[in-house]
Amino acid sequence: MNTEQVLRWLQRFATKIEQNKEYLTELDAAIGDADHGINMERGFKKLLVQLPTYSSKDIGSILKAVSMTLISSIGGASGPLYGTFFLRASAAVADKDELDERDMLDLLKAGLDGVMERGKTQLGDKTMLDVLYPAVTVYEKAVGEGKLMRVAMQQAIDRAEQALQETSMLQAKKGRASYLGERSVGHQDPGAASCFLMLKCLCDSL
Repeated sequence: MNTEQVLRWLQRFATKIEQNKEYLTELDAAIGDADHGINMERGFKKLLVQLPTYSSKDIGSILKAVSMTLISSIGGASGPLYGTFFLRASAAVADKDELDERDMLDLLKAGLDGVMERGKTQLGDKTMLDVLYPAVTVYEKAVGEGKLMRVAMQQAIDRAEQALQETSMLQAKKGRASYLGERSVGHQDPGAASCFLMLKCLCDSL
């Protein structure tokens, strides 16, 4: 994956957030503050404006700039979580202009670790982690088997899509949704939904 593809990924993701703002907000209305789509769209709208200025940067610097933009412009828990994902990812691929399969694994694992630490969350808590963790696990296994990045990433997306549906069966243990207790069961997690969009756009950009 080269710099151009990374920029394409970010542009696709920002566009998808804009297109799915109402959908994400509806998901959040059922179990949260009804602002996930609105908050995400605000941050990624700002990112879209800034993306053209990133074209001369290396991949690590691009992801770090993304992090700063999201942290400063997305409200709620999403800003710190997505900001941390991209900040940790940027450190894992610092100074690189191209990523191979292992570099991508380093990027994803660093981002995953950041989300776990920042959110103080674990698998099964009904958060974005419930999509991110299984996707990264499948990608790592596929790369270990010698699969090319696009094949490995497609396998990860297939698992992420399944994991997203599975969040409906979980009881929320973090954030506003946790106040609902058992009533949070039966609803898809909005953070998991936006995380799936992020991973899907990454795959589509390869």
